[in-house]
Amino acid sequence: MKKIISLFIFVLTFGSMSAQENFEISTLRIGPYKIFMEKSEAEKIAGIKLKTSDSESKNVVKYNGEIINIEIFQGYGGAAKPDAVTIAGMTTTSKKFRTKSGMGVGSTRDELINAYRNYPIFSVHPEVDDNGKRIKDAGYFNIEDYDAGTQLTFKFVNNIVTEITVYINEGC
Repeated sequence: MKKIISLFIFVLTFGSMSAQENFEISTLRIGPYKIFMEKSEAEKIAGIKLKTSDSESKNVVKYNGEIINIEIFQGYGGAAKPDAVTIAGMTTTSKKFRTKSGMGVGSTRDELINAYRNYPIFSVHPEVDDNGKRIKDAGYFNIEDYDAGTQLTFKFVNNIVTEITVYINEGC
């Protein structure tokens, strides 16, 4: 009887580990989707056909009930696959996605600064309107990953993160 109970607990433990959700955000990913991931691989995860983006449209996908907007472009596959059709950017407003430091939608600007003050390259910028005027109480906290050629951006309004974006930093 003890062996059966032990086996049951073992199967239950490792069976649930493989079904764990991935709500991680980094300079390369939001959840299971990664920058430079090929379109076909992203379609398998999403379970839907994804379209190549233009400058205004994004693919809206759901991951465990949470929305991620994904931009797919051709020609951003990196040195290995320069003409590949890959993910070039992603955005979410979900509170479930978090960095390893625990930062995400709902975090404050001060929490971001405290969490990343020792990160080699970060910046804080005000948001500006179409006329170049600063928008009061809105801005961006950016973390640049020069090695990956990507950027993680936290948009904040009234010092609270409202949106998170990961994208290829063409300025690298």
